Amino acid sequence: MPRVKPKTKKAKQAKMEKVMGEYKAGTLHSGSKAGPMVKSRDQAIAIGMEQSGQAKPKKKAAKKPRKAAA
Repeated sequence: MPRVKPKTKKAKQAKMEKVMGEYKAGTLHSGSKAGPMVKSRDQAIAIGMEQSGQAKPKKKAAKKPRKAAA
């Protein structure tokens, strides 16, 4: 089941506090729990912003038109 992002500002702040608490405790992983430990504060902030829905939405690349065959 996919992770549900928080809707309210208070819930988003709580999610950021939880992620940064994991970082300070040294238990924050990048990716799954088997992934490497996060050592950078900037990376921890990026993970928290993504999980709380505060990160900018990812843009999809525009498709290039195909050339017509001669």
